[in-house]
Amino acid sequence: MYNLIKKILFRYSPESIHHSVMRGMKIIHSLPLGKNLLQACCGVKNQQLEREVFGLRFCNPVGLAAGFDKDAKYIDELASLGFGFVEIGTVTPLPQPGNDLPRLFRLPADKALINRMGFNNEGAAAAAKRLQFRKSNIIVGGNIGKNKVTPNEEALSDYEKCFHALYEAVDYFVVNVSSPNTPNLRALQEKEPLKQLLHHLQLLNAQKLKPKPILLKIAPDLTNEQLDDIIEIVQETKLAGIVATNTTISREGLVTDAQTIQEIGAGGLSGLPVKQKATEVIRYIHTHSKGSIPIIAVGGIFTAEDAQEKLDAGAALVQVYTGFIYEGPTIVKKICKGLR
Repeated sequence: MYNLIKKILFRYSPESIHHSVMRGMKIIHSLPLGKNLLQACCGVKNQQLEREVFGLRFCNPVGLAAGFDKDAKYIDELASLGFGFVEIGTVTPLPQPGNDLPRLFRLPADKALINRMGFNNEGAAAAAKRLQFRKSNIIVGGNIGKNKVTPNEEALSDYEKCFHALYEAVDYFVVNVSSPNTPNLRALQEKEPLKQLLHHLQLLNAQKLKPKPILLKIAPDLTNEQLDDIIEIVQETKLAGIVATNTTISREGLVTDAQTIQEIGAGGLSGLPVKQKATEVIRYIHTHSKGSIPIIAVGGIFTAEDAQEKLDAGAALVQVYTGFIYEGPTIVKKICKGLR
């Protein structure tokens, strides 16, 4: 059924149809019995799927990655689709429009997306305010970044502002220094600036009555030497875990013709082409940290087998994004059924 619907949806631009579909889902959710209908079709209830990771209890291990619900507009609706947790963002201190349109592209032959969104969002304060009114008790993570106009030398201040704005509204934080769509952002993954940033956030966190788990989201394009640095820094700063991985700047092995890829231009590639690399990064971190770092896996997860591959590599939880677009609203139910 969804394959037929997908053919219709894919006739429209990815970004416009995303907003249209989610607004429609919000309307359905608000109708009498609408929520019950969504839960009956897509919901997941099984205590065997529950996980406790970095001090939080997840009803199931399948979450929604950052980028889909940037501004926390659809938390209750996504909870009804069975997600065990939702990561909002990336949010920045100030609202920003992101990069010019078009900035989101489908590669159906590769089951992939290319995006150069550029952290388009309404700002941390707006997301925090919206989260105050959510009705579901689903776990929510806050993915935080810096504004495009903020130079790297002042990035620490932007992350601090996001941390304070979202602290009361989210259950955990993810520090995003790995998006390829904000100029020079990935330079913050280098050892010294990253260590300084994470130390500072953990200092702020320690001053809170109840510190929140802070995780780091990394790129799939890091060398083993860089991954060794990441492991060292995460252990030194006592971070709660790692989200692996973000999108890749690589275009290797794509089925889509080279001219189309060239016409699309810059952006992060997600979906099936990232699957193997993400798994390799997860396995490397898990092995070289001797399993001491909890990992949320994201990258090329479409089926229960894909999720199990990530869990076998050392992940504690998984997230979907591109798989959600290509497989439809029952993806969580199908993955959880397979894992069960």
